[in-house]
Amino acid sequence: MTPTAAERRATRGAPPELDPLFDPDSVAVVGASPDSFYAGNLVDNLLDYGFDGALYPVNPNREEAWGRSCYDSIEAVPETVDLAVVSVPREYVVEVVRAAGDRGVPVALVITAGFSEADDAGAALERDLAETADETGIRVVGPNCIGVMAARGATLTSTCSREPEPGGIGLVSQSGALAFTTFFERAADRDLHFSHVVSTGNETDLALTDYVAYLAAQDDVDVVCAYVEGVDDPDRFMRVAEEAVRNGTPVLTVKIGQSELAEAATLSHTGSLTGDDDAWRAAFDQAGVQRVPDIPDLLASASAHTAYDVPDGDRVCIASTSGGLASLLADMAAERDLALPDIDGATEQSLLDLDELLTYGELRNPADIRGYGADALPEIADVLLGDDEFDAYVFAIGLSGVDDRAASIAADLEAIVETADKPVYVLWTGRKAPERTGETPPVARLRESVPVYEDPGRCLDAVASTCDYAADRDRLLDQAPRAQQPATAESGTTEPGTAKSGTAEAGTTKPAAPGGRLADASELALPRGRVLTWREAESLLDAFDVPMVETRVVTAADEAAAAVDSMAGAAVLKVDSSALPHRTDAGAVRLGVESAAEARAAYEDVVSAAREHVAAGEVAGVLVQPMVEDGVEAMVGVAPGDVFDSLVTVGPGGVLVEALDESATLVPPFSRTEARRAVERTVLVDLLKDRRDGAPLRVEGVVDLLVNVGRLADAVDDVAELDLNPVVVTEDGPVAVDALVRTDD
Repeated sequence: MTPTAAERRATRGAPPELDPLFDPDSVAVVGASPDSFYAGNLVDNLLDYGFDGALYPVNPNREEAWGRSCYDSIEAVPETVDLAVVSVPREYVVEVVRAAGDRGVPVALVITAGFSEADDAGAALERDLAETADETGIRVVGPNCIGVMAARGATLTSTCSREPEPGGIGLVSQSGALAFTTFFERAADRDLHFSHVVSTGNETDLALTDYVAYLAAQDDVDVVCAYVEGVDDPDRFMRVAEEAVRNGTPVLTVKIGQSELAEAATLSHTGSLTGDDDAWRAAFDQAGVQRVPDIPDLLASASAHTAYDVPDGDRVCIASTSGGLASLLADMAAERDLALPDIDGATEQSLLDLDELLTYGELRNPADIRGYGADALPEIADVLLGDDEFDAYVFAIGLSGVDDRAASIAADLEAIVETADKPVYVLWTGRKAPERTGETPPVARLRESVPVYEDPGRCLDAVASTCDYAADRDRLLDQAPRAQQPATAESGTTEPGTAKSGTAEAGTTKPAAPGGRLADASELALPRGRVLTWREAESLLDAFDVPMVETRVVTAADEAAAAVDSMAGAAVLKVDSSALPHRTDAGAVRLGVESAAEARAAYEDVVSAAREHVAAGEVAGVLVQPMVEDGVEAMVGVAPGDVFDSLVTVGPGGVLVEALDESATLVPPFSRTEARRAVERTVLVDLLKDRRDGAPLRVEGVVDLLVNVGRLADAVDDVAELDLNPVVVTEDGPVAVDALVRTDD
C-alpha cells in the first residue's frame, strides 16, 4: 500500500528522494507552449542552461514545440519520465497529476497558481491534489510554485535570468519571487552561488522541511538557507534541522511574521508572557538554527560557511588599516560575543619589529596597522597566523579597492586566505566603483575567489555565524537528539538514550521519562476543561517530581487552627476553588497567620471573600501552608502555543514577573543543557547568585525543576496551561508555593 503524504512526512530517517526533481534524466512539460510566459520561459531556461536529457512537450493543441513533437497527454509520452512539470489551467491539474502518478512518474512540479491562495474553489482543488498525491504516491512540488534549480542538475523556472554557477548554498524559499529574483540574482551579483534553489509553493505535499532534509544530505551543500513564513509541522522541522547541524550542515533562516501575543486565551502569567515569535526563537535556538534579520545578512553569513572551515572557537584577531575602523569593530565584536584576546608576548614584539609598521609602544586587538600596514600584509599575516591564541582573523582594509595599490593588496589577501590553516575574513570598506566603465577593479577580482565584505557589521555577523555554528554543533552532539528526549528528572544526570513512544488517550498521560514517579498512562486521569483543585494539581505535579510546599486542605475553621498550630512559624491561608484561579485578586488569601485564633478568623475571611465571586459549592476548601521566606522567587509555567502544542517559560517570579518582564521560553521536549541555558538567559540567574541578604543559591535546583516541568508538558496532552508562581528557591532547593493548572476541554 502506498504511504500517504502525512505518513511520509512523519517518517524519521532518510530524507525524501528528490533527485528526479533536481537532476532528472527526462522531463515532460504538460502545457508546454513557447507562447506561455511560465512554461515557455521554463523550457527555454532548461535547454539554454545545459539540460541534455529527454524533453517531452505535452500539448494537445500543438504539433510541435522547440523542434520536438508534442504529445496529447502524459500517457502518450513514450517513456515514464523522472519529472512532470504541470502548467495547465487549475481545473485540469489534478487530472494531470493523477495520470502522472498512475504512470509511475515520481515527482510533479506544479507551476499553476489559483489554489488555496486564491479562493474557496482553489482550496478545494488543492485538497483534491493532496489526496491524489496520497493515493498515487507521486511527490508534488507546489502548486503555485515558481520552480526549482540545481546548478549541477536542471534549471526549472521561468525567472532565472542567467545560467547558474555551482555553489555551496542550498536555498528553500516559501516566497517564489524572492527565491530567484532576489536571493539568486543578488547573490550572483556578489559572485556567490547556489547548489540548489527551490520555491515551495503551497506545499500541498512536499513541505519546506522535506527540502531542508534533502539538501542537508547532499555532498555539494555546505549550508542550508531557508526563507520561512510558516511551518505545518514545527516539531519535525526542529528534528530535521537539528540533525543537519549535528551532521555538519549549518541551517540559517529568515523567519518573517513576528506576531503579537498568542491568540489563545490564557489564565496564567506564563501565557501572557509568551508569543509566537518567542516560540520560534526558542525552537531555532534549541535546534541550532541561526536566525538572521534579512536577505543581505543571510547571504553574508552563508558565504562564510561556503568558504571557510569551522573555527575551533570564538577567539578573533582583527588587523585594521584604520584606527577608527578598529574601534568600531571592537564594539561590534563585543555585541556578538566574539572574544578578542590580547596581542602580546612574542607576537606583539614581532609586529613592533616590522619596519613597515609605524606603530609605537604596544599593539592591541583590534590591531591598528595603519595604512602603511597594507604594504606588509604577508609579513603581518605570518606573525598573527603563527599565534595559537586565535581561532579566526579579520583583515580590515579601509583603502581604495580600485587603484594600482589595491591590486597588490588584493593579491596579498588572496594568497593569505588560501594558504591560512584558519579562517581569514576580508573586510574592504574603501572605494569599489572603477574609474572606467567595463573595468574590473582589484577588489572585484578578489571577490571571485574569496568572500569580500563591505559592511563591518555583516562581516562580523559572518564571523559570529561560523563561530556560533561550531558551538551549536558541539552542544547538540553533547546531548541526546531531540527524538530521544525528554531529559531525565534526576539532578545532574546525563541525557537519556532512548526515545519516548506512545500517545495519550483523552484524560490520561503518557508514561513519564525515567526519574518520574508515573509508571503507567492509566495511573493518572485528569478532569477535562477546567482549573484543577490543589489536590488534583498536587497529584499531577508529584508524578513528575515537581516539589510543592507542604499543604493541608481544610474545610473548617477549627481544622485551620489545628493546622496552623502544628506549624513552626507563620502560615498562609488561601481558598482552593477551581472557579477562582486568581484568589489573590479576590482577596481570598491571608499571609502571616501565627496563631489558632488568627487562623480561625483568616479562614472565615478568605471563604467569605471567595463567596463574593463564586458559589459556596465551588469552594473545595482552604489551603494552609507554611510561609516560605528567605529565598528568591521564580516562575515556571506551561502555556499553549499557536504554532507549538505547548511552551515552557522560566524567569523571575512573584511581583518581578511584571516588574522585570524578563523570561526565557523553551519548546518541549528539551534537555538539561537547554534548560540551564534558558535559566542563564534571564536575570533569575543573577538573583540567585548575587544575593544581598544571603549566600548564593544553586541554579541547578531551578534547572531540575524546569526539566521536570518540561517532561510534564511533553507527556501530558491534556494540560493546557500550568503556572507555578511563585516558586521560592531556598538553600534546600526550589519549592512551588502556588500552582494553577488548567486542562483542555
